[in-house]
Amino acid sequence: MKNRPTSLLICALGGEGGGVLTEWLVDIARHAGYAAQATSIPGVAQRTGATTYYIEVFPVPMKDLAGKRPVFSLNPVPGALDAMVSSELLETARQVGNGMTAPDRTLVLTSSARTLTTQERMQLGDGRTDPADLLKLVRQFSRAHQVFDMAAIARECGTVVSAVMLGAVAGSGLFPFKREDYEAVVKAGGKGAEASLRGFARGFDIVAKGREQADFVAQVLAPAVPAGTLAPQASPPQHRHADSFPCTVQEMFGLGYARLLEYQGEAYADLYVQRLQQVLRAERDADPQGEHGFETTKEMARWLALWMAFDDIVRVADLKSRASRWQRVQGEVKAGQDDLLKLYDHFKPGVPEFAALLPTPLAGQLVAWDRKRIARGRQPWAMPLKIGTHSVLGMLALRTLASLKWLRVRGSRFAVEQQMIGEWLDGVVRGTQRGWELGHEVALCGRLIKGYGSTNERGKENLLHVLRHLAKGGVAADAARAVRAAREAALADEGGKALDAALVQHGAPPRPIKAVPIQWMRKPRGPGPAEDAPARVQ
Repeated sequence: MKNRPTSLLICALGGEGGGVLTEWLVDIARHAGYAAQATSIPGVAQRTGATTYYIEVFPVPMKDLAGKRPVFSLNPVPGALDAMVSSELLETARQVGNGMTAPDRTLVLTSSARTLTTQERMQLGDGRTDPADLLKLVRQFSRAHQVFDMAAIARECGTVVSAVMLGAVAGSGLFPFKREDYEAVVKAGGKGAEASLRGFARGFDIVAKGREQADFVAQVLAPAVPAGTLAPQASPPQHRHADSFPCTVQEMFGLGYARLLEYQGEAYADLYVQRLQQVLRAERDADPQGEHGFETTKEMARWLALWMAFDDIVRVADLKSRASRWQRVQGEVKAGQDDLLKLYDHFKPGVPEFAALLPTPLAGQLVAWDRKRIARGRQPWAMPLKIGTHSVLGMLALRTLASLKWLRVRGSRFAVEQQMIGEWLDGVVRGTQRGWELGHEVALCGRLIKGYGSTNERGKENLLHVLRHLAKGGVAADAARAVRAAREAALADEGGKALDAALVQHGAPPRPIKAVPIQWMRKPRGPGPAEDAPARVQ
């Protein structure tokens, strides 16, 4: 008879149903005739604190204990866990880092989904933690592991991630419960039970099948083969240009080509191919043996596609009016067939958005008119809109705007963007011809182009300043180091002080100071001094 409880640590983020999952497991244990105990440490919010739950189940039925009652622990002991289930990959790694798991004992069931931390979101560059490092940590400090996207399955099934986590626990065989015991308790939950059962079944099947495959491989091939599965990744779409680039570039190129084909059509996607082939030819001349794996072409395939598919009001209208978005919103709010769903989108296009679709002469007049208004102390002109996407008229308005792709290529912004893209592309090609490292660093400067509005404009200005003052002069190796330093400084400091310091350090002039009009504000009429004003309670 086994004389110690089976322990499980449940890690969830705020609002993901970790408490419901714990209650399910306790009820399932009682339903099946086993003793169980659970404790919890509630968190604060989605990413400011983890919500952890600890449950122990004595693996002997109560009827076989001859009146004795097991003694349970109130909290998990690091290194003594039998299993851990987690809804988020970084949270899994955090618990592993706390020493909770043991490589010779702990089964880890984790989602590959990520909820970005505040620190990751604040980075101007790509601040995301590399999932490969997190998965390596999971593999290293677990007896066995199963990894799949629980959040995606929950969305597909129209349920919460806790139901999928319950299915994963059941499929692992951790507890001595039958599948019928799990399903009976879930069915008793009332409203939403059907969706929860769908998520439970998907999680159960994935983990049970992965467990069977891992056991088979361990027996037939080698016991050292690590267990665990990753959800298969979607392969990029195939097209007539699929074989035009090296294997290391094809996946990124395929994604970029599909994006531009959807964005503006075949002619624009073919322009993307022509531009990328210029970079590939220069890289083959600079690195005939392919020792660098065509990394410059690969990075250009990524950043060139993102820049060429810049966001404008046509693009926004297209994304907001897609059937897939409506389906996603229905799934997020869990709208039933008898529910009435109304969806409103708020827009506030200004002069830059309208001028972008006008020819250059008309756009210039419109922008000049708005600048005069701002110089007189008025706010930039904008048109606040509230459009009901659920209504026929609202959807018709958005689809009409989304159909103006033909107008986009005749607009002033399109011409400006293509001119800037051409200058950057020329800098990458010429830099690669001077030295592979320089071309690669200039290609990576595509990371500076992001966001919209003033953030997007500032990124483009920074890129062009680096191209014109650092990438063209000096020895290629020195220029590469200068471009790298300037790019890293621009991504590290939104205010631009670090970038100006890096520019001056490498012999380039700082960015020109922009003139900003002074706005005179009338003193608002009020009750008088601040101390005399009545207090307001929010």
